[in-house]
Amino acid sequence: MTTVFSKIIAGELPGRFVYRDETVAAFLTIEPIAYGHTLVVPVEEIDRWTDVPADLWLHLNEVAQQVGKAVVDGFGAPRAGYLIAGFEVPHTHIHVFPAADMSGYNLSNIMGMDDTDPAQMDAAAEKIRAGLRAQGVAGVSE
Repeated sequence: MTTVFSKIIAGELPGRFVYRDETVAAFLTIEPIAYGHTLVVPVEEIDRWTDVPADLWLHLNEVAQQVGKAVVDGFGAPRAGYLIAGFEVPHTHIHVFPAADMSGYNLSNIMGMDDTDPAQMDAAAEKIRAGLRAQGVAGVSE
């Protein structure tokens, strides 16, 4: 069965992409901990992160680190949070989000889809794209 992330990557469902190449995509989650909460996922459906081939794992983490730098700069966060949970969607994904404390590591603290402002979500995506461009990252989404 195709995951919701594969449907987003394929364009079957809408997504606010900030990065995309042949093997990795990064897009804002619809239920963020904070504006700027981004998911970094392999294009290929791989359920458990422990099953991701080493070269792809390295690339996922390079992208996550670049997104993390953009999140820190774009949102004035003291740190970028990084979390792998993997129970909500059976498709490996790294959560990267602005973090000022440990509250972001509790995914029960998310904003629901009805609680987010679409304009703020669009602005958050653009802040991250701008931060990635400033780093010279290729693959930044338009």
